[in-house]
Amino acid sequence: MTTIIIILFIVGYLAVAAEHSLGINKAASALITGVLCWTVYALHTPDAHTATEQLQHGLGDMAGILFFLLGAMTVVELIDAHNGFDLITSRITATRKTKLLWIISLITFFLSPMLDNLTTTIVLVSLVRKLVADEKDRLYFTGMIVIASNAGGCWSPIGDVTTTMLWIGGQITPANIIVKLLLPGLVCMLVPLLVLSLRMKGHITPPAATESKQEVLPLRVQTIVLVSGLLILILVPVFKSITHLPPFMGMLLGLGILWVITEVLHKKRHGDNRHALSVAYALQKIDTPSILFFLGILSAIHVLEITGILGGMATYMTQTLGNTHVIVMVMGLLSSIVDNVPLVAATQAMYSLSDFPTDHYFWEFIAYSTGTGGSALIIGSAAGVAAMGMEKITFMWYLRKMTPLALAGFFAGAAVYLLQLSLGF
Repeated sequence: MTTIIIILFIVGYLAVAAEHSLGINKAASALITGVLCWTVYALHTPDAHTATEQLQHGLGDMAGILFFLLGAMTVVELIDAHNGFDLITSRITATRKTKLLWIISLITFFLSPMLDNLTTTIVLVSLVRKLVADEKDRLYFTGMIVIASNAGGCWSPIGDVTTTMLWIGGQITPANIIVKLLLPGLVCMLVPLLVLSLRMKGHITPPAATESKQEVLPLRVQTIVLVSGLLILILVPVFKSITHLPPFMGMLLGLGILWVITEVLHKKRHGDNRHALSVAYALQKIDTPSILFFLGILSAIHVLEITGILGGMATYMTQTLGNTHVIVMVMGLLSSIVDNVPLVAATQAMYSLSDFPTDHYFWEFIAYSTGTGGSALIIGSAAGVAAMGMEKITFMWYLRKMTPLALAGFFAGAAVYLLQLSLGF
């Protein structure tokens, strides 16, 4: 059974990677892979009811991610529909590619710890669309946003789902993880940024101004929607910390509040002008195939988790590699192939707090490696998957153009962390 599931996962993974060559949307490949993996598992499980219960249990975690993504995308679309991002882009006057790349990357790096890497990616990719017209240039900007958001998210307890898991599990504390991983995360972002800066020459071409039949919105309305939307995104982690409810609950609460705000702002409007500014219209514009892609991939990975394939892989590495530093870095690179959430969950199950107490370097290094290692492949992180859907980045393009840069940053940041460790910092 496990052999068949592994083969199905690999074939599905290759289909996703070859999306452009096959001409088949990655969402279709992911959905087929996820369902087939579950089908094989169900047919080889003595009690089909158990398989159903496991699927329903896993669906709760999957739904949390999907609803979070749905809510975040809708909030961003609403801000965009109200020309809210124009208030920000109008203040970014840089036209040189390198200067703009640095501005966008630094904003991403320091915003990600507050919002989280997924939401930050959605917001910044939307901003870049307003600034850069050339599709090829936007791909590089988007690739750098993925790397910077993951690098920024690793040093915050709410910046990445894995650091949140480690925080809730008692393996790390907020103040310590910030102090220990800020510099490694910064280096992880700066190395690829420096290399990419040497490659990108010239000036950007801003998008052409297009005439819109829609009435120009008052500055007050644009500001209210922009500020409300950004506050909602920023306060989602605060909501989670206070209530201990999953992040998607805060996101859905925020979406509901923004929905009410926009309805009140436009209650006197009628017809198409009002519809174009509504949540219903924003829901039509979000990238639904990317959400379905997420569902398929997470379903397949959940099978790998419950069948013990991921846990067995972690145990095998422990027995064969031996060196803790090497094990952690390998896990980080594996997180670019399979989701970092089950990898971290398996690690938490394998190693107790009696083995490695709170704020032990092992947990700090796990947070760094699994948080930034996913940047090596476009489907290795939630931020990458979101960017892939928004800018139609192909797996092979990212593999050729961004993977070497991401790997260079990953190893450079790891070296900085190990240097800090050796110096007793």
